[in-house]
Amino acid sequence: MKHVSILLAAAAALPRRQDLGDYIEDVQRAEARGYFLPDEDERLRGIYARYLAVRSSLLQCLEELSRGRWSHQASGDLREFAVAYAAACLLVRAASYLIDLTDGAPITRKKLDEPEPRFHLEAKTFTQIYRSLTSPRRWWGFFDATTYYKKHRNALLELEADAELAPVIALLKAEEGLIDLRRDDLLKRRLSYRMHSLLRRNSSAYRKTMFSLFQLSGCSIAELKQPFVKPAGAPKRVDASVRERLEAFLKPGDVIVTRHDDALSNLFLPGYWPHAAFYIGSNGQRGTMGVITDDSVQEDVRFVESKRDGVLLRPADDTLQVDAFVVLRPTFADTQISEAIGRGMSHAGKLYDFIFDFTAADRLACTELVYRSYHGVGPVQLKLEPHAGRVCLSAEDLINQTVTNGWFEPVLVYGLVGNEWTTGAAAKELLRASFASTF
Repeated sequence: MKHVSILLAAAAALPRRQDLGDYIEDVQRAEARGYFLPDEDERLRGIYARYLAVRSSLLQCLEELSRGRWSHQASGDLREFAVAYAAACLLVRAASYLIDLTDGAPITRKKLDEPEPRFHLEAKTFTQIYRSLTSPRRWWGFFDATTYYKKHRNALLELEADAELAPVIALLKAEEGLIDLRRDDLLKRRLSYRMHSLLRRNSSAYRKTMFSLFQLSGCSIAELKQPFVKPAGAPKRVDASVRERLEAFLKPGDVIVTRHDDALSNLFLPGYWPHAAFYIGSNGQRGTMGVITDDSVQEDVRFVESKRDGVLLRPADDTLQVDAFVVLRPTFADTQISEAIGRGMSHAGKLYDFIFDFTAADRLACTELVYRSYHGVGPVQLKLEPHAGRVCLSAEDLINQTVTNGWFEPVLVYGLVGNEWTTGAAAKELLRASFASTF
């Protein structure tokens, strides 16, 4: 029976308590801090995606064996019932453990409900699992099957003599002690789910409303210019010749922090340097570094950058339509830089984060893209800072933390003194004097 092998493979792949020590510590730290760090986020998503893949296999197995009905009446075959009921028990146990593990951990539950296309995670998956676990219709079907199991227990246990079904019966025997406990927990879980659902809906509605408002105002501000700063129609000071020279200078992994002289958004963003982009090099350079990318990436792509049109892989002419910039170069190993590039590219396609919520990964602001690409890579441990009532990482926070800790070195500054191109130690001195630096 093909479903036996599916069941046993799924049972072996379900995360066990002893596998979750590091993840539980991540959850505890995140709840105390109020948000997940990018490396903690990656680990949580990985184990959660593994659980969902196993859950999907068990659901498909159960669906086929039960003919779409959660009842022993779907099949008169005792062998099929044994496999189907074992799959149902595993589903209930794993879901119960997930709910219990996140009890009193609202930050974690919110994180598990976030969409993350890189891990093929859709929005509200945790809430869907919670709803399914507490569904009266599903529970009565499970109780009906449990009653049938108890009534025919002796006949089912005799199937242990069948070599193919022996491990299935062993699974069922291991689940017996938990069946009555699950039944008693139904009402409590249902009430708990109602509260979770109410809080999630309120939070989701607030976030959607605020995102829409900030999206509207953010797009408008991004398109406006400060009057009297530059003559009307004046071009960017980084022209085609400077862009060509810069492309020859840049190395994959460089972070470029930029400024528009007359952008109205300069008035609302903290500091002199407001924006950051991530230089990922050419297809050939990335291939040499061992970065695996999609063959569909166009040859002219050089940057991954988040702007109001989203996180996109961009040509240099798109990213470098600016007036001034500083180039920050990582000081650690190429293998670690390659890891960061791969991470950065994996975020392409996400929406722009107009509300600068660095605790969520489904939408990314410009510096959040760099934060989620580099945090936890090699020695880099970036710290979110309070700004206007929320924690985030401004472009100047990024400069200060990376340079002060020696993770990155400012190797080039352009546009601070007229249109001068400055490298080396002099570039660092110019950068230090341009804003409230700490290095």
